[in-house]
Amino acid sequence: MKSILCFGDSNTYGLKPDGSGRYDENTRWTGVLSSMLAPYDYRIYEEGLVGRTTVFEDATRIGRNGSKLLPVLLETHSPIDTVILMLGTNDCKTVNKASPKVITRGLEVLVKQIKSFNPLTKIVLVSPILLGEKVYQENYDPEFNEQSIHTSKELKAYFRRLAEEYDCQFLAASDVAKPSEIDQEHMDENSHKKLANHIFNNLQGSLFQAG
Repeated sequence: MKSILCFGDSNTYGLKPDGSGRYDENTRWTGVLSSMLAPYDYRIYEEGLVGRTTVFEDATRIGRNGSKLLPVLLETHSPIDTVILMLGTNDCKTVNKASPKVITRGLEVLVKQIKSFNPLTKIVLVSPILLGEKVYQENYDPEFNEQSIHTSKELKAYFRRLAEEYDCQFLAASDVAKPSEIDQEHMDENSHKKLANHIFNNLQGSLFQAG
């Protein structure tokens, strides 16, 4: 059996937009993808964490710097056939003052960690959904501002170029999924399903055939 490590933030964790907890395993995209992959003899390791970034620390929550945990998880779940990376949204927070270029360099750190651990591991870079246009406004998320929205829109192009540079597969979650109107930040059930199908269809056409 081959394994796929899904490494991401709250949209990989499956946080509900209304703040009432986490979607169950049959609803969040990693769980849906797991069911779709079962006939192909693939196993999913779900490693989503609320607030996770590529390389930035969170002053109020420990363990959010993805680069500090990813090497541990690569060893924990070894051997891993494929790693799906979907990060970048939390990097857009105002406190990080990070441009799309800087966020991409943070993602590059993670790509290098994977390749250093095992050069044969396949990598799928997934640029995240866009932040909603009202995410910074009152009653939504004060950790973002208007610039955060602009930055999130630029990540797709930057991540695509990074994928080309390191010979990774690239997908854009924003091509099929969007944030809920409820919080302007997290996917609803329909978007989770759409994202799972999008990833599955692309994996089916590449990784599975490649063996």
